[in-house]
Amino acid sequence: MGVSMGVPVPTSPADPAAMAEVADAVLRLGEQLRGAAADTLVEAVIEHAVAALPGVRWASITTLRQGRFRTLAATGEEARAADAIQYELGSGPCVDAVLEDSVHLSEDLAVDGRWPVYGARAAEELGMRSALAYRLTLVADPDLLAGLNLYSDVPDAFDAATVWAGTLLATHAAWAVSLELTRQRAEQLEVALRSNREIGTAIGVLMAQHKLTRDQAHELLRVASQDGNRKMAAIAAEVVETGQLSMPRRPARPGPGAGDGR
Repeated sequence: MGVSMGVPVPTSPADPAAMAEVADAVLRLGEQLRGAAADTLVEAVIEHAVAALPGVRWASITTLRQGRFRTLAATGEEARAADAIQYELGSGPCVDAVLEDSVHLSEDLAVDGRWPVYGARAAEELGMRSALAYRLTLVADPDLLAGLNLYSDVPDAFDAATVWAGTLLATHAAWAVSLELTRQRAEQLEVALRSNREIGTAIGVLMAQHKLTRDQAHELLRVASQDGNRKMAAIAAEVVETGQLSMPRRPARPGPGAGDGR
Protein backbone atom coordinates (compact mmCIF):
# COMPACT_ATOMS: atom_id res chain seq x y z
CA MET A 1 0.00 0.00 0.00
CA GLY A 2 1.37 3.38 -0.95
CA VAL A 3 1.46 6.57 1.06
CA SER A 4 -0.01 9.94 0.16
CA MET A 5 2.58 12.55 -0.66
CA GLY A 6 2.67 15.78 1.30
CA VAL A 7 1.31 14.54 4.65
CA PRO A 8 3.15 11.80 6.57
CA VAL A 9 0.92 8.81 7.30
CA PRO A 10 2.08 6.96 10.43
CA THR A 11 2.43 3.18 10.27
CA SER A 12 2.23 2.58 14.04
CA PRO A 13 0.36 4.15 16.94
CA ALA A 14 1.95 6.99 18.90
CA ASP A 15 2.30 5.04 22.17
CA PRO A 16 1.60 1.64 23.76
CA ALA A 17 -1.59 2.92 25.37
CA ALA A 18 -2.96 3.83 21.96
CA MET A 19 -2.01 0.37 20.68
CA ALA A 20 -3.97 -1.30 23.50
CA GLU A 21 -7.00 0.89 22.86
CA VAL A 22 -6.91 0.15 19.13
CA ALA A 23 -6.55 -3.59 19.77
CA ASP A 24 -9.57 -3.49 22.06
CA ALA A 25 -11.61 -1.60 19.44
CA VAL A 26 -10.71 -4.14 16.76
CA LEU A 27 -11.67 -6.99 19.11
CA ARG A 28 -15.06 -5.41 19.74
CA LEU A 29 -15.59 -5.03 16.00
CA GLY A 30 -14.81 -8.71 15.42
CA GLU A 31 -17.39 -9.68 18.03
CA GLN A 32 -19.91 -7.30 16.51
CA LEU A 33 -19.40 -8.68 13.01
CA ARG A 34 -19.81 -12.28 14.17
CA GLY A 35 -23.26 -11.39 15.43
CA ALA A 36 -24.27 -9.27 12.45
CA ALA A 37 -26.54 -10.46 9.64
CA ALA A 38 -24.84 -11.12 6.32
CA ASP A 39 -26.50 -8.14 4.65
CA THR A 40 -25.45 -5.68 7.40
CA LEU A 41 -21.70 -6.36 7.63
CA VAL A 42 -20.60 -3.35 5.59
CA GLU A 43 -22.84 -1.00 7.56
CA ALA A 44 -21.54 -2.51 10.82
CA VAL A 45 -17.93 -1.73 9.87
CA ILE A 46 -18.48 1.91 9.02
CA GLU A 47 -20.77 2.47 12.00
CA HIS A 48 -18.03 1.02 14.20
CA ALA A 49 -15.52 3.40 12.61
CA VAL A 50 -17.63 6.38 13.66
CA ALA A 51 -18.22 5.00 17.14
CA ALA A 52 -14.71 3.75 17.93
CA LEU A 53 -12.15 5.87 16.05
CA PRO A 54 -11.34 9.27 17.57
CA GLY A 55 -12.23 12.20 15.33
CA VAL A 56 -14.36 10.28 12.82
CA ARG A 57 -17.74 11.90 12.20
CA TRP A 58 -18.82 10.09 9.02
CA ALA A 59 -17.64 7.02 7.11
CA SER A 60 -18.38 5.39 3.76
CA ILE A 61 -17.30 2.62 1.40
CA THR A 62 -16.46 3.45 -2.22
CA THR A 63 -16.40 0.90 -5.05
CA LEU A 64 -15.03 1.21 -8.58
CA ARG A 65 -16.02 -1.08 -11.43
CA GLN A 66 -15.45 -0.47 -15.15
CA GLY A 67 -14.58 3.17 -14.53
CA ARG A 68 -17.71 3.88 -12.48
CA PHE A 69 -17.51 4.93 -8.85
CA ARG A 70 -20.38 4.43 -6.43
CA THR A 71 -20.92 4.50 -2.67
CA LEU A 72 -21.77 1.04 -1.37
CA ALA A 73 -22.66 2.25 2.14
CA ALA A 74 -22.42 5.42 4.22
CA THR A 75 -23.25 6.52 7.76
CA GLY A 76 -24.94 9.71 6.59
CA GLU A 77 -25.92 11.80 3.59
CA GLU A 78 -22.94 14.08 4.24
CA ALA A 79 -20.56 11.20 3.52
CA ARG A 80 -22.49 10.25 0.38
CA ALA A 81 -22.36 13.84 -0.81
CA ALA A 82 -18.62 14.09 -0.07
CA ASP A 83 -18.06 10.93 -2.11
CA ALA A 84 -20.30 12.12 -4.95
CA ILE A 85 -18.38 15.38 -5.41
CA GLN A 86 -15.17 13.36 -5.80
CA TYR A 87 -16.79 11.06 -8.37
CA GLU A 88 -17.97 14.13 -10.27
CA LEU A 89 -14.53 15.73 -10.26
CA GLY A 90 -12.56 12.51 -10.69
CA SER A 91 -10.30 13.60 -7.86
CA GLY A 92 -10.16 13.63 -4.09
CA PRO A 93 -8.73 11.58 -1.23
CA CYS A 94 -11.05 8.59 -1.61
CA VAL A 95 -10.87 8.50 -5.42
CA ASP A 96 -7.08 8.83 -5.42
CA ALA A 97 -6.66 6.24 -2.66
CA VAL A 98 -8.60 3.70 -4.73
CA LEU A 99 -6.83 4.52 -8.00
CA GLU A 100 -3.32 4.75 -6.55
CA ASP A 101 -3.54 1.95 -3.96
CA SER A 102 -2.53 4.39 -1.24
CA VAL A 103 -3.55 5.99 2.03
CA HIS A 104 -4.56 9.65 1.76
CA LEU A 105 -4.79 11.93 4.79
CA SER A 106 -5.97 15.53 4.52
CA GLU A 107 -5.58 17.51 7.71
CA ASP A 108 -7.64 20.40 6.31
CA LEU A 109 -9.51 20.02 3.05
CA ALA A 110 -10.21 23.74 2.87
CA VAL A 111 -6.51 24.51 2.24
CA ASP A 112 -5.19 21.21 0.85
CA GLY A 113 -3.33 22.00 -2.38
CA ARG A 114 -3.71 18.46 -3.72
CA TRP A 115 -7.47 18.82 -4.17
CA PRO A 116 -8.20 22.56 -4.26
CA VAL A 117 -11.56 22.33 -6.06
CA TYR A 118 -12.82 19.37 -4.12
CA GLY A 119 -11.53 20.67 -0.79
CA ALA A 120 -13.20 24.05 -1.24
CA ARG A 121 -16.54 22.48 -2.16
CA ALA A 122 -16.41 19.88 0.62
CA ALA A 123 -15.64 22.52 3.23
CA GLU A 124 -18.12 25.11 1.98
CA GLU A 125 -21.05 22.87 0.99
CA LEU A 126 -20.75 20.06 3.55
CA GLY A 127 -18.59 21.34 6.39
CA MET A 128 -15.98 18.64 5.73
CA ARG A 129 -12.54 19.60 6.99
CA SER A 130 -10.55 16.37 7.51
CA ALA A 131 -10.47 13.22 5.39
CA LEU A 132 -8.72 9.87 5.63
CA ALA A 133 -9.02 7.27 2.86
CA TYR A 134 -7.70 3.72 2.43
CA ARG A 135 -7.66 1.35 -0.52
CA LEU A 136 -9.30 -1.98 0.30
CA THR A 137 -7.86 -5.27 -0.95
CA LEU A 138 -10.71 -7.48 -2.13
CA VAL A 139 -10.50 -11.19 -2.87
CA ALA A 140 -14.08 -11.80 -3.99
CA ASP A 141 -13.91 -9.87 -7.25
CA PRO A 142 -10.60 -9.01 -8.97
CA ASP A 143 -12.39 -6.58 -11.31
CA LEU A 144 -13.68 -4.45 -8.43
CA LEU A 145 -11.72 -1.85 -6.45
CA ALA A 146 -12.88 -0.36 -3.16
CA GLY A 147 -11.95 2.15 -0.49
CA LEU A 148 -12.75 3.08 3.09
CA ASN A 149 -13.41 6.80 3.63
CA LEU A 150 -13.38 8.59 7.00
CA TYR A 151 -14.49 12.22 7.36
CA SER A 152 -14.61 14.88 10.07
CA ASP A 153 -16.03 18.38 10.37
CA VAL A 154 -12.97 19.74 12.22
CA PRO A 155 -9.39 20.26 10.97
CA ASP A 156 -6.61 17.95 12.19
CA ALA A 157 -9.21 15.45 13.39
CA PHE A 158 -7.15 12.29 12.90
CA ASP A 159 -4.12 11.66 15.07
CA ALA A 160 -1.48 8.96 14.61
CA ALA A 161 -3.45 6.37 16.55
CA THR A 162 -6.58 6.93 14.43
CA VAL A 163 -4.62 6.63 11.20
CA TRP A 164 -3.01 3.40 12.38
CA ALA A 165 -6.33 2.06 13.64
CA GLY A 166 -7.84 2.83 10.27
CA THR A 167 -5.42 0.42 8.60
CA LEU A 168 -6.73 -2.37 10.84
CA LEU A 169 -10.31 -1.35 10.26
CA ALA A 170 -9.68 -1.39 6.49
CA THR A 171 -8.91 -5.12 6.78
CA HIS A 172 -12.31 -5.74 8.34
CA ALA A 173 -13.94 -3.48 5.75
CA ALA A 174 -12.36 -5.42 2.88
CA TRP A 175 -13.60 -8.70 4.37
CA ALA A 176 -17.11 -7.29 4.84
CA VAL A 177 -17.26 -5.88 1.30
CA SER A 178 -16.05 -9.20 -0.14
CA LEU A 179 -18.76 -11.09 1.76
CA GLU A 180 -21.41 -8.59 0.70
CA LEU A 181 -20.44 -8.95 -2.96
CA THR A 182 -20.53 -12.74 -2.66
CA ARG A 183 -24.00 -12.51 -1.08
CA GLN A 184 -25.26 -10.20 -3.83
CA ARG A 185 -23.97 -12.49 -6.58
CA ALA A 186 -25.62 -15.49 -4.90
CA GLU A 187 -28.93 -13.62 -4.74
CA GLN A 188 -28.65 -12.56 -8.38
CA LEU A 189 -27.91 -16.15 -9.40
CA GLU A 190 -30.90 -17.40 -7.44
CA VAL A 191 -33.16 -14.83 -9.11
CA ALA A 192 -31.83 -15.80 -12.54
CA LEU A 193 -32.35 -19.51 -11.88
CA ARG A 194 -35.87 -18.88 -10.58
CA SER A 195 -36.70 -16.79 -13.65
CA ASN A 196 -35.35 -19.46 -15.99
CA ARG A 197 -37.47 -22.11 -14.25
CA GLU A 198 -40.59 -19.94 -14.55
CA ILE A 199 -39.92 -19.27 -18.23
CA GLY A 200 -39.32 -22.96 -18.93
CA THR A 201 -42.53 -23.95 -17.16
CA ALA A 202 -44.52 -21.25 -18.98
CA ILE A 203 -43.16 -22.46 -22.32
CA GLY A 204 -44.36 -25.96 -21.45
CA VAL A 205 -47.84 -24.64 -20.60
CA LEU A 206 -48.12 -22.75 -23.90
CA MET A 207 -46.82 -25.72 -25.89
CA ALA A 208 -49.46 -27.99 -24.38
CA GLN A 209 -52.33 -25.50 -24.67
CA HIS A 210 -51.69 -24.24 -28.20
CA LYS A 211 -49.81 -27.16 -29.77
CA LEU A 212 -46.72 -25.03 -30.29
CA THR A 213 -43.08 -25.93 -30.65
CA ARG A 214 -40.66 -24.78 -27.95
CA ASP A 215 -39.35 -22.00 -30.19
CA GLN A 216 -42.87 -20.82 -31.04
CA ALA A 217 -43.89 -20.72 -27.37
CA HIS A 218 -40.74 -18.81 -26.47
CA GLU A 219 -41.41 -16.33 -29.27
CA LEU A 220 -44.96 -15.85 -28.01
CA LEU A 221 -43.61 -14.94 -24.56
CA ARG A 222 -41.06 -12.59 -26.11
CA VAL A 223 -43.73 -10.77 -28.14
CA ALA A 224 -45.98 -10.47 -25.08
CA SER A 225 -43.05 -9.06 -23.11
CA GLN A 226 -42.14 -6.55 -25.80
CA ASP A 227 -45.68 -5.40 -26.52
CA GLY A 228 -46.65 -5.18 -22.86
CA ASN A 229 -43.35 -3.55 -21.83
CA ARG A 230 -42.96 -6.15 -19.08
CA LYS A 231 -40.17 -8.52 -18.20
CA MET A 232 -40.51 -11.98 -19.69
CA ALA A 233 -40.02 -13.55 -16.25
CA ALA A 234 -43.04 -11.65 -14.89
CA ILE A 235 -45.23 -12.77 -17.79
CA ALA A 236 -44.00 -16.35 -17.42
CA ALA A 237 -44.88 -16.32 -13.71
CA GLU A 238 -48.37 -15.13 -14.62
CA VAL A 239 -48.78 -17.94 -17.16
CA VAL A 240 -47.65 -20.52 -14.59
CA GLU A 241 -50.06 -19.07 -12.00
CA THR A 242 -53.12 -18.63 -14.22
CA GLY A 243 -52.52 -20.97 -17.13
CA GLN A 244 -53.28 -18.08 -19.48
CA LEU A 245 -51.19 -15.67 -21.55
CA SER A 246 -52.64 -12.16 -21.66
CA MET A 247 -51.59 -10.37 -24.82
CA PRO A 248 -51.85 -6.57 -24.76
CA ARG A 249 -54.43 -5.14 -27.11
CA ARG A 250 -52.98 -3.31 -30.06
CA PRO A 251 -54.75 -0.16 -31.28
CA ALA A 252 -57.05 -0.80 -34.22
CA ARG A 253 -55.88 0.44 -37.56
CA PRO A 254 -57.95 3.31 -38.98
CA GLY A 255 -60.33 2.25 -41.72
CA PRO A 256 -60.67 3.82 -45.16
CA GLY A 257 -61.60 7.48 -45.01
CA ALA A 258 -60.73 7.82 -41.34
CA GLY A 259 -59.38 11.23 -40.44
CA ASP A 260 -60.69 13.00 -43.59
CA GLY A 261 -63.45 14.79 -41.67
CA ARG A 262 -66.31 12.81 -43.19
